[in-house]
Amino acid sequence: MSWFYRKLIRPALFSLDSEEIHNRTLNALGWLGRHDLLREALASFFRATDLPIELFGLTFPNPVGLAAGMDKHATAVPVWEALGFGFIELGGVTWHSQPGNPAPRMFRAVSDAALVNRMGFNNPGAEAVAARLAGWRSSRRWPNHPVGINLGKSKGTPIGSAAEDYANSFRALLPHADFFVVNVSSPNTPNLRQLQDKAALDEILAALQEVNCPWSVVSGQWSGGRGTDEERPAAPHSALRTLHPAKPILVKVAPDLSFEALDEILELAGPRQLAGIVATNTTITRPATRDPALKRIYDESGGLSGRPLRARSTEIVRHLYRETKGSLPIIGVGGIFDARDAWEKITAGASLVQLYTGLVYEGPGVAKGIVKGLRQRLEESGLGSLKEAVGMALTRNA
Repeated sequence: MSWFYRKLIRPALFSLDSEEIHNRTLNALGWLGRHDLLREALASFFRATDLPIELFGLTFPNPVGLAAGMDKHATAVPVWEALGFGFIELGGVTWHSQPGNPAPRMFRAVSDAALVNRMGFNNPGAEAVAARLAGWRSSRRWPNHPVGINLGKSKGTPIGSAAEDYANSFRALLPHADFFVVNVSSPNTPNLRQLQDKAALDEILAALQEVNCPWSVVSGQWSGGRGTDEERPAAPHSALRTLHPAKPILVKVAPDLSFEALDEILELAGPRQLAGIVATNTTITRPATRDPALKRIYDESGGLSGRPLRARSTEIVRHLYRETKGSLPIIGVGGIFDARDAWEKITAGASLVQLYTGLVYEGPGVAKGIVKGLRQRLEESGLGSLKEAVGMALTRNA
């Protein structure tokens, strides 16, 4: 299927504008998501075999996830499972709806298997996404794998109000996802990467964890917020008080950060109860090239993803794993196209992996193929579980 896609389908798709075909594809997948028989037919071709892993108190059927940016509007939530993914990360979602940056804003560097985008968190806003997710759940088409949400800052929100902006989105979306990723590393929202500074990020995480406290009122008027139990408003007599576990919160980091800056973020892991790190976002650096066509693409502003990012993102994963001695789970993303790339990230220290550009270039069979290849590598290595492979390249060389 991968050969068929690359040789016959992809050239036709790539003859169209990148964002246009992205939107058409998402709309088609959303339509399939509402038709159970068609979705099951799709799954008969592309569903991956089980390769389970437990993380964040969640069960992932396999370690291959869909990265943020592919399904920003929660358009096709039920379909990704049929395409073999073991989890999805929706978004980025911001508190305020926003159109994103002016088009054109997505570009293909085909000979390098890369993309450049400056989308700018185009999305309908947290409350609209929450309503769409509630609709998918009520339709009984919710996937049997974890669903995460990537949280971004609204473009119009001043940097000084970022913590409140993130907290508003988190509060609206809290009931609808299994884990959350704080995105302070996209290069496409002005000044956003300033929020990777330790003090600024600490303020955001503190605000989120305040909302995330494991206390809520079902059918009442209040959920989360400031104060002790005595200071919180009493629930109506008819309300049912119930405890819910706090949701895992991760931070997505840029590949352009220095190791020293990454270490400062790691210092927040304990105090702010971080569940993990997503490494990495897109990069603002560009590979050297003498190809005029590639140079035109690379001269476009925005974040670069795909094969040119693979080595640097793996380097970041390796550093994070080494510094934390494997105590903080890592989701590896950047330049993953096949099982070899995924295995490289896992053995460098990633417990899970994600892809976006790899799906664009390799087609709908990519997740299934990666899972199959990972199972083969586990057998060849004599390992009984995926967890045994995490960080193996470092521990064996120690």
